Amino acid sequence: MKHRIVVLGAGYAGANAAGRLAKRLHPADTEITLVNADAEFVERVRMHQLATGQDLKPRPLAGVFAGTGVQLRIARVAAVDAERRTVALADGEELGYDTLVYALGSTAAAVPEHAHSLAGKESALRLRARLADLAAGGTVLVVGGGLTGIEAATEIAEARPDLEIALAARGGLGDWLSEKGRDHLRRAFDRLGITVHENTAVTRVEPATATTADGRTIPAQVTVWTAGFAVHPIAAATTLTVSETGQIVVDDTMRSVSHPDVYAVGDAAYARGGHGTPLRMSCASGIPTAQLAADAIAARLTGRPVPENKIGYAVQCVSLGRRDAVIQRVTPDDVAKPSAATGKTAARIKELICRSAAWSVEHPTLLVPSRRRHTVAAGEPGEVGRSVPR
Repeated sequence: MKHRIVVLGAGYAGANAAGRLAKRLHPADTEITLVNADAEFVERVRMHQLATGQDLKPRPLAGVFAGTGVQLRIARVAAVDAERRTVALADGEELGYDTLVYALGSTAAAVPEHAHSLAGKESALRLRARLADLAAGGTVLVVGGGLTGIEAATEIAEARPDLEIALAARGGLGDWLSEKGRDHLRRAFDRLGITVHENTAVTRVEPATATTADGRTIPAQVTVWTAGFAVHPIAAATTLTVSETGQIVVDDTMRSVSHPDVYAVGDAAYARGGHGTPLRMSCASGIPTAQLAADAIAARLTGRPVPENKIGYAVQCVSLGRRDAVIQRVTPDDVAKPSAATGKTAARIKELICRSAAWSVEHPTLLVPSRRRHTVAAGEPGEVGRSVPR
């Protein structure tokens, strides 16, 4: 019987994992099924662009995985039974697996009733419609001073200079950046006319206002909530060991510490990089964790050496509209270095990075180094089956 690999989620992490597995393993011995709720790949790093009226290139998953050997299943995941090794789909079907790659990602955490989010395509389109209805002089408040909040505020301000845009951050604006990065960020906010409320926690959102922890009221006909992300609750409802955040706890190869037939990648994984530091939820973490997990699965199935975890960061990228950005150099464990690229050059670099990430999804088998594709090992671990050219 073929070894059944089921990949849940076709975001940056899941799509890369499925494609890499298809390149690494021979179809005579393995069956790879990719389950995703949407028929198209969604560029989550561009949701602020979608919300401001820009149209994104459609990327149907059927075309992405045509000819790869990956079986695509468009359905929502309802539950995972880690003991029976099954996945229940919302349409009533049940999939069995020998190896599971859990890549269901994250969504916005606890969005208030009267707020909008940028966690996915549907929520971004709802915000797009609401912003389009907003008359000149309307007020928009972005809650959250992280990368998503900064990109949302600047993108809206650039697209709609007729609106009054504000951002509320629990800390200082860009306080994790270098001095050069912070200075450029503040100049960009001044240039775009964005009001910044630093060290401000928003505790209540109403249809036209937001209330802060110290009792102040901020005008907000539209509130955009970017204050954190949460993983889907499916993993926490299983017997898998999860963190306090509901992420699956994995070892250095992205393998569940409680269930060796389960791997978690991207935002769904509580993982550490090559320097032992926990990885942040981001595309920058999702793709390398997917590649490592796929290589580790293929290695274990074929009796080859398991790769070492060398995941580390190089930069943090934040766009400030379409023609400005900050590319902050960081240490492998994500601490800002003094140097940063800014302005139009940084914007071009950020765009190249975003395009490269999408390209890796559209061509999931082309990033795999040229090697011979191996069949699943027979007999004792370490006894490799025949190798077959790709």
